[in-house]
Parts: sequence; C-alpha cells; structure tokens
Amino acid sequence: MTNPATTQQSGAIPTQPGPREVTEPADATAAKPGDSVIAWAGDAVVAGAVIPGAGPSGAPGSRPTVKLREADPDDPPRYAPEWLELREPADAAARSHDLLDPLRIRLANLPGKSGVAIHDLGCGTGSMGRWLAPRLDGAQHWVLHDRDPYLLHFAAVASPRSAADGSRVSVETRRGDIARLTPDALKGASLVTASALLDVLTRDEIDTLAAACAGAGCPALLTLSVAGRVELTPSHPLDAEIAQAFNEHQRRDGLLGPDAVTAAAEAFSEHGATVRLHPSPWRLGPEQAALTEQWLRGWVGAAVEQRPELRDRADAYLAERLAACAAGELRATVHHTDLLALCRPAGGAS
Repeated sequence: MTNPATTQQSGAIPTQPGPREVTEPADATAAKPGDSVIAWAGDAVVAGAVIPGAGPSGAPGSRPTVKLREADPDDPPRYAPEWLELREPADAAARSHDLLDPLRIRLANLPGKSGVAIHDLGCGTGSMGRWLAPRLDGAQHWVLHDRDPYLLHFAAVASPRSAADGSRVSVETRRGDIARLTPDALKGASLVTASALLDVLTRDEIDTLAAACAGAGCPALLTLSVAGRVELTPSHPLDAEIAQAFNEHQRRDGLLGPDAVTAAAEAFSEHGATVRLHPSPWRLGPEQAALTEQWLRGWVGAAVEQRPELRDRADAYLAERLAACAAGELRATVHHTDLLALCRPAGGAS
C-alpha cells in the first residue's frame, strides 16, 4: 500500500515521538500491564544477543529496555503513524477469519508447547498483534520486527496483554532488516505474521521469507497484500487508467506489488507448504471517509508519479472524487488477499 504523505491528525498517536529511553524498573517482576517497558532496540550490541538477520535482542528471560534514536540519513522513510492508525479499523474488518481455524489447529497440535512464539514482520504500530492475539488461545510471546524504532516503540506500548482465554501475552522488539531473515532468526517460532508487507518486497525477498519459514518449520499468516483491483462507485472514465498507473508504480524497482501473493504462494509451495488464499478487501463508505480521502490522495499521487502526463487530468479527477467522498457519495472496494502457508513442521512431522 502507499504511504500518504499527508494524513489526518487523530491525536491518539503522536507524529514524531522524541528519542527516549525506557529503563528497566528496579523490580522487573512488578511491571504492570500497560507499562511502557519493551524490548531493547537500540544501537549497542549485547554480547551473544544478536540473531543473524533479525537485529539485536535482549537476553532470554530478561526484562528488556528500549533506547530509541534519531534515524540515520540512510534509513528508509518511515510510515506515518497516523496513516497506520487511520487504516487499522479497515484492516481489522478486512482480514480473513476463514484462515484462522486451520491456523488454530496447527498451533494446537504443536508438540510440547505451553505457549506460542509469534514473529510479526514489518510490524508497524502493531495492528496485527492487536487483531490476532485476542483471537488465539494460550500464552503468546510476540517478537515484533521493524526497521523503524519509533514504530517499534508504538507497537510494544500498545500491544495486547491477554489472549482469547485470558492467557498472558508478552512482547519484545527487534530492529532489523527482514529482507535478510534467516531460519536462525526464527528459531523457536510457532508462527510468522505480517500485514501489508508482501507487496513491498522483491521476488528474492519473498523467496528468502519462504525459505526462512520453511527452515524454521513454522506457518505464516500474511495478510492484506494488494491485489491490484479497485472498484469505485460511482464509476469514472479515468478509474482504470489511474489503477493501471498505480499498479505500475507498485512494481517499480523490482517490487512485486499486486503480483506478490502469487509469487509468495509459489515460493511457499516450492518449500513444501500447503498454501491457502482468501480475499480481504477494504470496503469503504461514508463511515470511512477520512481513510478514503487519504487513500485516494496516495493512490492518485502514486499514479501521477508513475505517469506524469496524467497530472492535469488526475488533478481534476482527484478533486471530483474528494468532493464525492466529503458528500458521502463515494464508495470504494480496495481488494487485498490474505495468505496462510502451513509449512512442514521441523523434523518432517505432519
């Protein structure tokens, strides 16, 4: 998905939290649900605590801390927290519930497990955990991966504290490049999740992800990948041209965009996984006008960036669409696809 440069201020998540340190309480066991104490994601490397491909993490069993820093000039642009917050309700409504039963069955059949370890890749502000953790039974430990320390901070602070049956949910963060993910980084993982991630990966990166999950023997639930189809009501003569230009933009620089789900299904299948797909469309109406407005700006903006010759017509198109949106007359269906890959358990057991 695109990341609109301009997003509405909601007030719940600050735009730019300053660098901060959250230090370990004197009595770590006394920490309460809601405490802003999350896993270490700073610059220093703890001896023996670096997992290849996943970035630094705290020692097992420790009560970790976090140290955030200003972004390096070479760091990729961050997704605006306001955009991620704005889309979260639509994401939650869109994700497929039909994929949860086979996932629950797999997790329930894990041998010798008193809980599950879930790695959330490109976690953003943690919306996947907030959606999934309360839908799974049993103790859960979430490992949140992202390159952006600010988003990692938000994700951990706002993470759920209990599962569907009231079991404890704990969380840690790992700052690192998921494109270099390895089976070692997923050692002990029960599940890998991601949301709106596949379409911003290259084929090599998807192959790396599939290989890492297969090597670790854990399933993957990868939701909300763009499908390349948009339906707007009422229709407009320029709809198809804007959509085509947007899809071309999604495929720039080797990214897979709307081809990502097919590539991922093939990659996981080649590693012996059973793959299930299910549609997960956004259905946007007058109640989602704020999200529709920002999505429209990003959608049309990406199309114009890809095809500058569209600018004049696209400007008029966007103005017309925004007016219809403000009047409550526009509806949009933005198609996505969810993917569940049930990789063979490590050791070859069924």
